[in-house]
Amino acid sequence: MPHSARTIGNLAQLACTWEVLARKAGNVCPGREFADLTVADFLKSAAAIAPVLYQAPTQPLGVTILRCIEATRKVVNTNTNLGIVLLLAPLASVPLDEPLQPDLSRVLAQTTVEDSRNVYAAIRLAKPGGLGTAPEQDVRAEPTLPLRDVMALTKERDQIAAQYAPDLDFWLILRAGQLALPRRVAECGSIERAVIDLQISNLSHNHDSLIKRKIGKELSREVGMFARKLEDAGGLDTREGRRMFLELDAWLRSENHARNPGTTADLLAAALFIALRDGKLTPETPFEWKEHPFEPARPEP
Repeated sequence: MPHSARTIGNLAQLACTWEVLARKAGNVCPGREFADLTVADFLKSAAAIAPVLYQAPTQPLGVTILRCIEATRKVVNTNTNLGIVLLLAPLASVPLDEPLQPDLSRVLAQTTVEDSRNVYAAIRLAKPGGLGTAPEQDVRAEPTLPLRDVMALTKERDQIAAQYAPDLDFWLILRAGQLALPRRVAECGSIERAVIDLQISNLSHNHDSLIKRKIGKELSREVGMFARKLEDAGGLDTREGRRMFLELDAWLRSENHARNPGTTADLLAAALFIALRDGKLTPETPFEWKEHPFEPARPEP
């Protein structure tokens, strides 16, 4: 990507592309697609939202989110990126030549009821799974609070909504994108490997709110316990850890991919965007992990 092409939209598209191409446990990725959701669906969606996100610094946050979902619906018939858009839109609202903070906090603090209306329309259009109902400010009704306040009402059950809360201001994703992800890439030499390691860490320590909403708190805890055991076994640096990764992947995909850790994937896409935006990663950074457990076993030395 030449310097002249380094735009918010292009960086967002690349982040989304890297996220879906990384062969993570339980997510759509090359060689591990769902019957109703493919890698191509995610790639088309990433391309569709890039021009909208390019305009994000010049338009209201709610407008950006709604237009992204409208653009997505023109190329796919299912929800590929609502969570990603809810995370990328505020980040993309800060021009590339300005630091993310404090401008990101300002974008979040200045959300309006109109932003909420547009986001509600986007959610209804995207039709995400496991949405459920809310006792107040339900998405099927007319919102009466600014977007940040609406998101705060669901922060206990949704990791993406929690990022909007005043006590976070996307801090967890900023830390991942500016520190944890680049550091891990430097250690292992591969974006794909670093993304997988961060996925396992998030499942271990934070669980996945999509799994929790769709199939319950107890099963979400089971996923977290499995990921923690994988880490304790040495992670992907050991033969036992790689075996457990394959077992975790198969379990998450079983029963029609009921345990798909989709929220964690969205958080990783946002972290990748931050790392690209801040120059911690570049399009030239090595991506593929050539020793992935999905690859055929190598002969013993």
